[in-house]
Amino acid sequence: MPITIGALRESASGETRVSLVPEVVDKFVAAGARVVLEPGAGVRAQFPDALYKNGEWLAGSAAVLSQADVLLTVAPLSVEQIAQLKPGAVVVGFLQAHTKHAEVKALRDRKITSFAVELIPRISRAQSMDGLSSQASLAGYKAVLIAANNLEKFMPMLTTAAGTIRPSMALIIGAGVAGLQAIATARRLGAVVEAYDVREAAKEEVRSLGARFVEIDLETGQEGSGSGAYATAMSDEAIAKQRELMLKTVAASDVVITTAQVQGAKARC
Repeated sequence: MPITIGALRESASGETRVSLVPEVVDKFVAAGARVVLEPGAGVRAQFPDALYKNGEWLAGSAAVLSQADVLLTVAPLSVEQIAQLKPGAVVVGFLQAHTKHAEVKALRDRKITSFAVELIPRISRAQSMDGLSSQASLAGYKAVLIAANNLEKFMPMLTTAAGTIRPSMALIIGAGVAGLQAIATARRLGAVVEAYDVREAAKEEVRSLGARFVEIDLETGQEGSGSGAYATAMSDEAIAKQRELMLKTVAASDVVITTAQVQGAKARC
């Protein structure tokens, strides 16, 4: 019996992604797998049903959940959806395991093997599976475009017959993957960019993109510095001091974009 791989139509509000695109469906089928999909699975991602030529359409999400040996998803499954999974199934997707406690418990109780894509280590050999970095990069890019569209002035400096318009000042808080992309995008649009990150290691990356690194001495040692691409949660005292010291910088900025991320916790700034 061939393995059955399934994909649902994402139901979360505003979600336009799909976990399985037609090109990959063709590869799975060529490898001997059976692919089942919920009708309209890729429509919001600009992949109409007609493009899934080798996929098999089932009546609805319940049918896909009950037949899939491997279920691919973008958003975490609900507890109700988990209850409909085939015994022994495997789930792969952005599972938000740090915060979706009821859903993780349901997966455990049903003995469903699950892989959280966002927890794949950021190492060289896993680079092709680093879905989190790709999504963070898009978020940083899009954040600047949204800001530019809503800003009541130009991003770049413009010289006209009536005078010179000063460039916008942009402050990027957090210099991970999303923050660095936001810095680069704001710079390309002509803004004067400043950036801050609690991680000392981010300073050179910020400067390499032509932005000024905002120096803030929290006098709390390495609190919040974390390791790698992520910061760690800071104490309420350190956050209060950080806000106080950043007040003037924020007030002088036309655009403030926050991209700080703490694994397993809500980032505050």
